[in-house]
Amino acid sequence: MLIAQLTDTHLKPGGRPAYGRVDTAGLLTAAVDYVNAFVPEVDAVILSGDLTDTGSAAEYAVLRPLLDRIRAPWYAVPGNHDRADEMRTAFGDVVPYVDAADFAACLIDHLPVRLIGLDSSVAGVPWGMVGAAQLAWLDRVLTAGAGRPTLVFVHHPPFETGIGHMDVQNLKDGAELIAVLRRHPQVLHLACGHVHRAIDTVLDGVAVSIAPNAAHAVTLDLTLGGPSTFTMEPPAIRLFRFTPPRLLVSHLAYPGRFDGPHPFFDATGGLID
Repeated sequence: MLIAQLTDTHLKPGGRPAYGRVDTAGLLTAAVDYVNAFVPEVDAVILSGDLTDTGSAAEYAVLRPLLDRIRAPWYAVPGNHDRADEMRTAFGDVVPYVDAADFAACLIDHLPVRLIGLDSSVAGVPWGMVGAAQLAWLDRVLTAGAGRPTLVFVHHPPFETGIGHMDVQNLKDGAELIAVLRRHPQVLHLACGHVHRAIDTVLDGVAVSIAPNAAHAVTLDLTLGGPSTFTMEPPAIRLFRFTPPRLLVSHLAYPGRFDGPHPFFDATGGLID
């Protein structure tokens, strides 16, 4: 089974460039084309937040037709640039959001891997929080699915990356989230977004990753007090390959045109010198 993770697409009203220079609509189109053409076929796509830049209905109106081009089933949760209420309106016919007043989480229960999407958005602030009610819901859902391999995704990461201006915006109740996940050994991975870089770690035995940018990258600056800037590194997506009973492997994939593929061996089977 293949699961593609796209994150931080930052669509603007009318499809205009983000920050005056990033063609987020065009880059998302390229990512969707890549996913649709991938062999073997991708079985599901998860979008882990900041799908729009301000969470307006006009932005979701631009975004929805682009997402509807994805051939695989797709699911989305909010980031800090989104609005959960607008996402429910825009995507509620596709994404099975739970019936909860305070959070727009989703549960996809029919695949070989259970997918659980959490809502870490907090209105009006850049940092994230899952919250006690949603953590209790997560605990109940994981208890009900004990023994079934599970991938959890959320926008804000629960750890510091060393990129200071992003670390102050991370998940404020990350320790509480990890504590819940640790109680349920069927959880294979926690997949995050937000930082616009590919980053991996292990927290108290829980494997955690951040997906790279689908559009622009946050500059890799690990200096104390480094500025808040972005660079136009090659956009990428994360591909998870699941093999029963519990093997989950993560790949980085780069949509775009690159030289190759070229053979290692000639027609006689010899290594090309």
